[in-house]
Amino acid sequence: MQEECLIYKEPLEYLEQEELMECVICHKKEYSQTKCIKGHYVCNECHIKGIDSIIGICLNETSKNPIEIMEKLMSLDICHMHGPEHHIMVGSALLTAYKNAGGDIDLESVLLEMQSRGKKVPGGTCGFWGACGAGISSGMFISIITKSTPLSQKEWGLSNQMTSQALQKIGEIDGPRCCKRDSYLAILTAIQFVKENLGVEMGYSDIICQRSTMNNQCIKERCPFNKRSNNQ
Repeated sequence: MQEECLIYKEPLEYLEQEELMECVICHKKEYSQTKCIKGHYVCNECHIKGIDSIIGICLNETSKNPIEIMEKLMSLDICHMHGPEHHIMVGSALLTAYKNAGGDIDLESVLLEMQSRGKKVPGGTCGFWGACGAGISSGMFISIITKSTPLSQKEWGLSNQMTSQALQKIGEIDGPRCCKRDSYLAILTAIQFVKENLGVEMGYSDIICQRSTMNNQCIKERCPFNKRSNNQ
């Protein structure tokens, strides 16, 4: 079994109701439904500490393939097997690929906006809100590039359609959660969505997961990115 708690290397548990917890790193107190089996808690802010480093990586990236970009981001030390960092990284990879594929955006400013929005989506939303943060991140991506607001018309619709389609793909497989699987599914859905609705064709590559042994809850052959399921 692989370790999950960032500090004490213990498996995580998810509670049915929120409890007041104290972060073992910054000692901030807040309500949460997630802690390790020894009772230790790490807040979302500490969990994604250093995530702003992805902006520099994305600004120097030339690939049009968001899967390729996401793999680089997933390989960073700041990215864990699971965690809210994926809620930022999915949209960042898509923004970068979209720009490199000819999308008309100022990459630095939209990456900063993606950071701001993604940080507001806490870990565990997939199970507690019924809306995976990776799917939400893809909707944020569309919202940002179309400059959608709550008063927009077509842009508002496209943003919600993107999130809906990504969550549909994520939900069809059933759980438990896997931030890597869900990120891949959100990005693949976004590639097709952008091509059909915005006329920008980003790159694509096949995905075979290399992190299965790092995931205590890996669904193995049920995952479309599992080595064995790809060989069948």
